[in-house]
Amino acid sequence: MDPTSRFAELVMGPEDELALDEAALLIAAHAQPQLDMAAELRLLDRLAFSIPERTLDGWRRHLFVDLGFSGDVARYYDPGNSFLNQVLRRRRGLPITLSVLGMEVGRRIGLDFEGVGMPGHFLLRHQSDVYVDPFDAGRILDRQGCAERFRAVNGAGAPFRTAYLEPVGPRAILARMLNNLKSVYAGRGDVAALAWVFELRKALPDASPLEGREWARVLGATGRFIEAAEEMEALARLLPEHEESLISEAFAFRSRLN
Repeated sequence: MDPTSRFAELVMGPEDELALDEAALLIAAHAQPQLDMAAELRLLDRLAFSIPERTLDGWRRHLFVDLGFSGDVARYYDPGNSFLNQVLRRRRGLPITLSVLGMEVGRRIGLDFEGVGMPGHFLLRHQSDVYVDPFDAGRILDRQGCAERFRAVNGAGAPFRTAYLEPVGPRAILARMLNNLKSVYAGRGDVAALAWVFELRKALPDASPLEGREWARVLGATGRFIEAAEEMEALARLLPEHEESLISEAFAFRSRLN
């Protein structure tokens, strides 16, 4: 099965059975078509097996002290920081990718972690009241520490809400990973990469039907006016409640043709 179909199959199944490690690697496989999925999963197995003490402290010490996993401050917007296989090798990544790695290694040794989708900075939660910041070399945080981290990222005056510390499921994690890549590739004007990012985003069960409108606007911004108009028109047929505005945008794209 090709990586796009396999990703769609995973995310459409029961969320509590979603293999987050495989799904994250499938995202990377779209940028690296020769990626050996089985070999990457074995690397995760070996990393987990190498942890001498199967406790929270043992997990944290081995990953973040012995092996030095930490956030990539110097190359934060490098797309490689969103690819689990590259994070495994570089030992650097984004908060969310390092969290996925930590979750999946923890799962293999019997430690349960939940993802915490705090705005601006992803964290892990263990046993309902212990938070871990993989980007900050596995620093342990309490709720006050999480609030301080939130304000450090979002500004001192940003209002912090305890709801920000509620756990999120695998689908939300994958959506956020793809959103990060969308921002990176949009900034680079990489339409080829944006095409597969949008394809995967649309495969998520809770994706907005209007995801296609955003993709059409990307096409239009890069001069592909006919394709942009066709995307808008196809979407208008699917979403009659938005037909007028979608057809209007399609007409605007077609009017830009010579």
